[in-house]
Amino acid sequence: MKKERIYNKLIRDRVPEIMKRDGYTPLVRHLDDDEYLYALHEKLKEEMREYMASRSMEELADVVEVINAILLARGLNMDELEKLRQMKARTNGLFHDRVFLERVLSPEEAKEYEEFIQDDPSITM
Repeated sequence: MKKERIYNKLIRDRVPEIMKRDGYTPLVRHLDDDEYLYALHEKLKEEMREYMASRSMEELADVVEVINAILLARGLNMDELEKLRQMKARTNGLFHDRVFLERVLSPEEAKEYEEFIQDDPSITM
């Protein structure tokens, strides 16, 4: 006899139907608002780990799906998130210039460091 498989995680709505079709019996429950938001945050971590491991666009689409569900659970939508993204882009910029912060120097340190970076055009202060 096979052991039962315990998952204790949020799944997509149609997964129980798919499992039944494949001959399995899923035991599910429906979450209250607080449990749901917590489970979504856990699901986001899971999907991010899967994306980072695979770099697959399909996994990235799963991340976006979970983000969309979080927004809806919090009474927002993608348009409102886009407005927030644009506001942050206006104040802090984007990532287009590929700026990578290596360290932050005090004014005294910067003065000393200037002579070392003069020969490396990829580093700016």
